[in-house]
Amino acid sequence: MNIQRCCLIVTQTVLWASAWATASVFATDKPVKVYILSGQSNMVGIGQVTGGGSRWGAEFIDPILSVYSGKYDPKTDYDKLEPVKTLKLESFGGTNPTPYPGGGTQIVRGDIQITTTGVYEFRPGYVESTHNIMEVEGKEVHRHEPGKDAVYTHLKLTAGKKVHFKITYLTEHANGLGWLARTDISGTLATVVKQDGKFPYLVDKKGNWVQRDDVWYKGVVTATANKWLSIGCGAGDNNIGPELGFGHMVGDHHDEPVLLLKASQGNRSLGWDYLPPGSKQFEQDGYVYAGYKDSPAKWETGSKPQPINWYAGKQYDDCFGEVHRVLNNFDKEFPHWKGRGYEIAGFVWWQGHKDGGEPYASRYEQNLMHLIKALRKEFAAPQAPFVIATIGFDGWKLAGPHKIVAEAQLAVSGDKGKYPEFKGNVLTVESRDFWREADISPKNQGYHYNQNAETYMLVGEALGKGMVELLKQEKK
Repeated sequence: MNIQRCCLIVTQTVLWASAWATASVFATDKPVKVYILSGQSNMVGIGQVTGGGSRWGAEFIDPILSVYSGKYDPKTDYDKLEPVKTLKLESFGGTNPTPYPGGGTQIVRGDIQITTTGVYEFRPGYVESTHNIMEVEGKEVHRHEPGKDAVYTHLKLTAGKKVHFKITYLTEHANGLGWLARTDISGTLATVVKQDGKFPYLVDKKGNWVQRDDVWYKGVVTATANKWLSIGCGAGDNNIGPELGFGHMVGDHHDEPVLLLKASQGNRSLGWDYLPPGSKQFEQDGYVYAGYKDSPAKWETGSKPQPINWYAGKQYDDCFGEVHRVLNNFDKEFPHWKGRGYEIAGFVWWQGHKDGGEPYASRYEQNLMHLIKALRKEFAAPQAPFVIATIGFDGWKLAGPHKIVAEAQLAVSGDKGKYPEFKGNVLTVESRDFWREADISPKNQGYHYNQNAETYMLVGEALGKGMVELLKQEKK
């Protein structure tokens, strides 16, 4: 190689390295995009992931533990070896299973007989004892090797039919704990994604739930998970809310990392619990209704109010006070982003069921308008995009005061023209198309959208797409 060509390669390498370093510094210097999500129980998130995991016990028949000498060897056929010890496990599962003796490779064999036909996921072990391989009817349903992710393979079982099982523990940690979950209940996320093929971005090639490494979720007041975005950011580990679909939409849009900060509480009204600062008292039908910080909710005109241990706007103060606490301690709360800083990227609101009565339904529009302005002022983000989902109970059969609430939510949308200052920065998305009936849902709970995970995903995606639309308008 001649000297001139050598120098050219060195120069190019230095330039590429410099450019990469500059881009890297620029990327890490960008502040984290923070979205504040709030509302009542639908925002808390009651969409079911599976049919619910329950501890196994009675469905496991005659489990016998065999102990073989030495550590587990994948090349050994233990079915052909004589165990050094056997033990009938009188208690298998529950909270206090028969202790294992240890002292070698431990394998449990027995039968399973379930009571309800369905597709099941087996989750054998707890913490360290999850390092095992489980087979049912000769098919591997669970494998968790040390240092690797667990792999689950779902299996359809018939009620009343006995099938053989075997659990081979890969380490010295072993016990009879385990969980069993149905994965084919209509409307659960597992069924919607893994059987119906919807929202494919939620699972990897092995069928495991995806965890984003660029979108962090933190909940305050309720739904208090604190982790990279995945399942279990709703009301519990087996629930999702709209944050899942929303987080994927905005996460895909931004180059910067995203924080979803959710402050929500079930069974709360905008006309009383969430009443925003600056809201005034009003009189109707012989009563005075509370303004912000007033208590009680109403009292007879001309009488003296007798305060209770709640006041108008207390939920607003509690929820957004917690948001301030988190943001005021940003580096401590999110050490993986220490020194980056943040900016409020937008607000998301999904609520309305509790306002389905008068006079709150008829005042919902003005209360929502005040909420938008109050939150933007509260967090010094005067033009931050604000996206709302309509109330969607019963789909397009929605009627009465709840329909008034939905119409009020649509009225504040900037594209309707009623509030010119909201044009291009406030958008309401329609959720009534996403209603799913109880017969194709995990539960008959209309006020929780029948716990149908597809509903929660579709609402979340719609909110996310609406937010991205506003962000693109913002750049024009």
